[in-house]
Amino acid sequence: MPEYNLLNTPPKLVRDIGIRRVNKEKNRRISMKYGREYFDGPREQGYGGYVYDGRWKPVAQRALGRYKLNEGSRILDIGCAKGFFIYDLMAECIGLEAFGLDISEYAALNCHEGVIGRIHIGNAVKLPFPDNSFDAVFSINTIHNLDRDDCIAALKEMKRVVRNPKRCFVQVDAYRNLREKQIFEDWMLTAKTYCLPEEWQSLYAEADYAGDFYWTIMEFDREFLIDGQNK
Repeated sequence: MPEYNLLNTPPKLVRDIGIRRVNKEKNRRISMKYGREYFDGPREQGYGGYVYDGRWKPVAQRALGRYKLNEGSRILDIGCAKGFFIYDLMAECIGLEAFGLDISEYAALNCHEGVIGRIHIGNAVKLPFPDNSFDAVFSINTIHNLDRDDCIAALKEMKRVVRNPKRCFVQVDAYRNLREKQIFEDWMLTAKTYCLPEEWQSLYAEADYAGDFYWTIMEFDREFLIDGQNK
């Protein structure tokens, strides 16, 4: 299972982490409902407005090449939110069939118009799909919202529904030192499992996960937080 940075193309964003320190527990409880506040409410409770802006197009292009996807391929995005990634996958490869799964009914009801009917409501721990249903499965910044045992269960489910277990990609929250851990804890709202990269790799081995993986690691620049994507 190789380390592979699928999301290396989105622009870096600058954030003031101070807004997340105020009313932290209240905002965390609200965000974990994954409703309007999380996606389209204030920044201290989530995305601060999750709208389509094309940022997933280069990611989709990389995914198509990396996993040799083409017309007729079927893919699943676990934790797809409003379906922007699956929309761009289908836009970049006509004839590809992409589907999403998310726990949020709000996200599914407010999805991109191009993926209406393609998003299933459900949990990554028990995917509502038969064995070997997909040619590739993605889970980007999602399974860390589960407890450790459920992370393992979700990885096993990814392996169950994909035809080739090497055609999986998962990205999770991690930190490399205590400073990064503190920055992450100040900013994060929904994560339940986050740890050192080597601890994640031990978890992957326990789940017998054979696909690609990468990390979302939050770094600090002066008084602002910088990382690779909006979440």
